Amino acid sequence: MLLLPLLSLSALWGFVLNLTMGDAQSLLRANTLYSTLGVTSTDLGLQLQAERVRSAEALTTRELTEVLGGQRTRTDQAVTDFRKAVTEAGSAIGGDLRLPLDTLLTALDRLGPIRADIDNGLGSRLSGLDEYNHILDSIFILYDHLVVVSDLAILQQASSLQAMGMAREYIAREHALIIGALADQRLTGPEAAAFTEYAASRKFLHARGLAGLDVPMRRPYEQVFASEPFQTFATMEARIIRTGAPPPDAAEWTEAIDRLTSQLDKHGLAASEVLAERTSEAATSTVVEIAIAGGVGLIAVLASIIISVRFGRRLAGELGGLRAVAVELSEERLPDIVARLRRGEDINVRKEAKAIKVSGSAEITDVARAFGSVQRTAVTAAVGQAALRHGVGQVFLNLARRKQGLLHRQLALLDGMQRRTHDPDRLEELFRLDHLTTRMRRHAESLMVLSGSAPARAWRKPVPAVDIVRAAVAEVEDYTRVTVETMPAGAFDGIAAADITHLVAELVENATIYSPPDTVVQIRGDQVSNGYAIEIEDKGLGLSPAEYGAYNAMLADPPEFDLADSDKLGLFVVAKLAARHGIKVLLRHSPFGGTTAIVLVPRSMVTDQAALTAGDGGEMAALPSRTRKKALAVVTSGTHAGLPRRVRQTNLAPQLQEATPEPAEPEKPAERSPDEVRDLFSAFQRGTQRAKEEASEEGP
Repeated sequence: MLLLPLLSLSALWGFVLNLTMGDAQSLLRANTLYSTLGVTSTDLGLQLQAERVRSAEALTTRELTEVLGGQRTRTDQAVTDFRKAVTEAGSAIGGDLRLPLDTLLTALDRLGPIRADIDNGLGSRLSGLDEYNHILDSIFILYDHLVVVSDLAILQQASSLQAMGMAREYIAREHALIIGALADQRLTGPEAAAFTEYAASRKFLHARGLAGLDVPMRRPYEQVFASEPFQTFATMEARIIRTGAPPPDAAEWTEAIDRLTSQLDKHGLAASEVLAERTSEAATSTVVEIAIAGGVGLIAVLASIIISVRFGRRLAGELGGLRAVAVELSEERLPDIVARLRRGEDINVRKEAKAIKVSGSAEITDVARAFGSVQRTAVTAAVGQAALRHGVGQVFLNLARRKQGLLHRQLALLDGMQRRTHDPDRLEELFRLDHLTTRMRRHAESLMVLSGSAPARAWRKPVPAVDIVRAAVAEVEDYTRVTVETMPAGAFDGIAAADITHLVAELVENATIYSPPDTVVQIRGDQVSNGYAIEIEDKGLGLSPAEYGAYNAMLADPPEFDLADSDKLGLFVVAKLAARHGIKVLLRHSPFGGTTAIVLVPRSMVTDQAALTAGDGGEMAALPSRTRKKALAVVTSGTHAGLPRRVRQTNLAPQLQEATPEPAEPEKPAERSPDEVRDLFSAFQRGTQRAKEEASEEGP
């Protein structure tokens, strides 16, 4: 509130100061340019005009005289002085002056080739004079840009003097052309036309210059135009235009020109000095204006600063206290309350939402009360949301426990039915129903994971990694597409065995769902320096890099479960289980085009075991018998009625398959009788029952 008026006042003061400073800088810059570029360029123009006259004689007579050589030396010295003045001007040369200055310097570089053409007798008299005219045109263009003052009266007088100077140049062009013509007593047609153009331009510039000059500066020029030298020049000029021939008396022409140009140069110099004096006076007046405007403005700004500082300190102190309270609320108190609610702690809203106490003006205290109201609302909303999440979690937990109890009873009934059934077809149907029930049990356990509850299943002894992978595959619907490669020795902590099985099962199910039904999902394991790694690889379409990043971020740091994201339920369960045991899960692109899920079980949960392979059967006494039966159904290729079927030469290299001769078809064994089939399945059930009894002795 205080800074804005202060800035406005400072900006206004700066604007006024800039205007006056701009005028002063323009005047000072004009003075610098006049004393450097202006003086040296004027001398350069005079020397070029003199060399042009001597060159006109040489172009006519084709003779190089000492007079021409001496004049060229003086011209070269003028060029050197001008280039030195350009360096001295330095920063006074602005962007508006750079282009005409560069054009003039480039034109001066042409002076050497022009002289060479004259010395070699190349080109006509008029073309040679035009080359000098182009250089002098560049000088007068530079003069136009040297007038940069902001004072309108001075600018008008400078422009008028510039017109008078250009008229003086056209008189010099007429003189150079006539001097050349006097040598052979003739003017060519183009030369006569050029002389007529020079005379017309001279008359126009004299009229414009006189009209712009004020009385003190115009009177000397009026006296010159009324003098006898100018009248003589004007009469001979008109006769040359009328006859198209040079004047018969060369001495009269030369004398008239010399007297006229001498008077014009003297009055031009005097007028320039008067204009420079006026410019200096204007600069002094501008400096006084700057001092007054700047001083008064500075006093006003300083007074405003002193007043603003006094009010600003008090206001800053009040706002600083309010800011400290707001920062503490947003960065410490509210995040701490949310973290405690996530941990399940009870929060007293009245105790935690304490009133914010600050001192200051009425506006500050009103803002503090508003912050306090926002705090109470936020804490109340957070507590309500926590209670809602806890209630939803309890609903999940109750439903999961009820469903789990029913599923355990259903599994027990299925066990009894399988023991009492001897029909192979009926056993196959019961096995499929048993598999569906196992999957339903995993879904019920997912609800328990969402509610934050620990798993109901656990084992005291470590469970081999291969058994956990087999058990996970057995809980997947499309388990026949899953291939478990040879896995190195390793076992996991029995307390986390159920959770790891559940985690791997969710990833394997995702792999089977999001890959074509005719492809294989491969599972590999390996002992690594940080623990035990399990890779699940499918051959689906894969995901984009952005999707991999989003899913990996969720797996690394699982957020609060959102009911709207139920389509990501499986990955969220994986994330919660991984966070519970410090397991790292990473999804990445597979070289085969699908997705590879990597599960890294930490070293603290891994125990050394004898090497087990996917086809060994392994030690599965630590797992329930139901898991063992379904694990036997995990195959590498081909099934028959849901049970394993070997395929000849499946594991051989293609070269060996082609080279190995096809063995003779063995004789088909005799078909078993119903009594033999019944005895076979009775023996299988008795072995299963003994395994269950052994597992119950090691119970959870």
